[in-house]
Amino acid sequence: MPTKDYYETLGVARNASPDEIKRAYRNLARRYHPDVADDKAAAERHFKEINEAYEVLSDPDKRAHYDRFGTADDGAMGDFGFSGFGAGGFGDIFDMFFGDARSQGRHGGPQRGADLRYDLEITLEEAFSGVTKEIAYGHFAQCTKCTGSGALPGTLVVPCGRCGGSGMVRSVRQTPLGQFVTQTTCATCRGEGQVVSQPCDACAGEGRHHVRSTLTVKVPAGVDDGSRIRIGGKGEAGMHGGPVGDLYVYLTLARHERFTRDGLDTSVDVPIGFTQAALGATIGVPSLEGELPLTIPPGTQSGATLDLRGHGMPAVQGSRRGDHHVTVRIVVPAKLTKRQHEVLEEFAREGGDRGEEPSFFDRVKDAFRP
Repeated sequence: MPTKDYYETLGVARNASPDEIKRAYRNLARRYHPDVADDKAAAERHFKEINEAYEVLSDPDKRAHYDRFGTADDGAMGDFGFSGFGAGGFGDIFDMFFGDARSQGRHGGPQRGADLRYDLEITLEEAFSGVTKEIAYGHFAQCTKCTGSGALPGTLVVPCGRCGGSGMVRSVRQTPLGQFVTQTTCATCRGEGQVVSQPCDACAGEGRHHVRSTLTVKVPAGVDDGSRIRIGGKGEAGMHGGPVGDLYVYLTLARHERFTRDGLDTSVDVPIGFTQAALGATIGVPSLEGELPLTIPPGTQSGATLDLRGHGMPAVQGSRRGDHHVTVRIVVPAKLTKRQHEVLEEFAREGGDRGEEPSFFDRVKDAFRP
C-alpha cells in the first residue's frame, strides 16, 4: 500500500484525468497558500503535501510508478532485480496472460455519473456584493420510466447468455510456454454481465436520457476570476444505480469599464482640478460600495495614488477587506476667463512658476503628454 495517498491529498479519484488533477491542485494551492491562510504553520505543511502530491501525479512516468509500486521512490523495487522490465514490463506480461481483463474488468456494478462544468460570467459589482443566478444546462438524468434499469417495465433483466453473467469471455490458446487463458470483455453485454430482454422505449435501454434543467446558484461575495462552486448531485446520472455526479460552476469576471481588481484590492482613476491638487480638497470618489469621501493633500502631484483602507473587495471567508486605490489625474482647463488668466499671470510673477524643479504648469503638461 502507498505510504502516502497522493490521490486523497488532492481529493481526486485514482482514475482522475490530468486536467482534473491540475484543477484540484490549483484550488487547494489557493486555499492553503501561507500568504492567505490564518494558521501559517498548518497551511505551510498542507501546501508542501499538496505540491509533493502534484509533482508525482502530474508526471505520467512518476504516476505510473506510484500506481504500480505504491511509492514514488524509483529504488523501491531495486532489491528484487526486475529493473530491466522498465515502467511497462509487468503490464506487458499480464496483458499477454490475461488480455484486457486487468484494466477493464466487469462493468455491471454501479457506476458514478460524470461531473459537469458550467461557465458563468458575472460583473465586478456582483462579485463584490454576491448574487443569485439561475442557470440552465443539459445533462443525463435517470430514466423515470425504467428507473435506470434500461428494461421495459414488466420485463426482465437476465444474465448474458454468451458470458454466463461474468462480463468476460475466456479463450484458451497454446504457446511454446504452454497453455494460457485469455479473458476479454464480452461484446454482447459490454462487460455488464446482463442484458435486457426488452429495452425501455423511453431511453433505448440506456437507463438514462438527456434532459435540460434549471438551477439556482448562490454566488458568495468576494469571489474572484476562476473561482469554482461545487453543487453536489447535479451532474450526470450514474449507471446501474450508481450515484449522480457533481456540477461545478466556474466563474469569470467581466471586464469593468472603470474599476480594476488585484486580489482583494480595487483601483480607479479620478480627475481633479489643478487648484484642488495645489491647495488640497475633499472630493467624492467612486467605489464598488458607492461614492466615498477622499482628502486630497495640498501639493498632490498628478499620478499620485491615495488609499482608502478597507474599502476594497471582501474575502469569501472571514471579515477581511481589501483596499481601494485612487489615482488622481490633474486636468488642465482648456479655456480661461480673463480674470483667471490675470490671476495665473500674477501667480507666475510671484515666483509660483519658477524653481529648480519643473514648474507647476510644466508638470501638468508632462502628466498629459503622450
